[in-house]
Amino acid sequence: MMIRKHIVAALMACAVAAPSFAGAPADDLLSLQHDWAQIKYKMTDKDAQEEAIEALAARANQLSDEHDRKAEFLVWQAIVLSTQAGIDGGLGALGKVKEARKLLEEAEKADPDALDGAIATSLGSLYYQVPGWPIGFGSKKKARKYLTKAVAANPDGIDSNFFYGDFLVEKGEYEQAREVLLHALDAPARPDRPLADAGRKEEIKALLEKIESKLGKRS
Repeated sequence: MMIRKHIVAALMACAVAAPSFAGAPADDLLSLQHDWAQIKYKMTDKDAQEEAIEALAARANQLSDEHDRKAEFLVWQAIVLSTQAGIDGGLGALGKVKEARKLLEEAEKADPDALDGAIATSLGSLYYQVPGWPIGFGSKKKARKYLTKAVAANPDGIDSNFFYGDFLVEKGEYEQAREVLLHALDAPARPDRPLADAGRKEEIKALLEKIESKLGKRS
């Protein structure tokens, strides 16, 4: 069973040794986002990456509880958990993405518009990356519904357009995927998340190269 992977000592120590009291919500959320980007885009040692994402998952769970399970923290708890599933793989991955879906559904009930469509983006990405029945809960129909909803909520967002474009590539809808991904590449920069933007743009460029290869074979 395969789940795609679209999901440093100092970093690990920071995640493990973080204080038990809650800080300002915006600061705590940004800390999760920064640490996630470091693990996803900068760490190359597999063992260190696995340890770091495990520590970050524990930290995300702690912060979610400390901030009264607000939608924003539930979303990032789910993102970290699904990223952990992709990094770790194996038999435990499906359990992690199922838990991530539950967290996103809880966030959706609390505040469906939190983080500019991030809930719809994350649910959509799970539905097309997780295997369907009888192995998992994947559904291309649900994926399209959530991803188009995400783009409607955040039409210029780099993540909403990236995941919708990636889904379209998987469906073989290459012309539309190229249009969506080129739009993602021109998304406004997020000044507080430069590493995440840079890493995502590299993923977008790789997908665009794949699209050109596929379209070239058709001509």
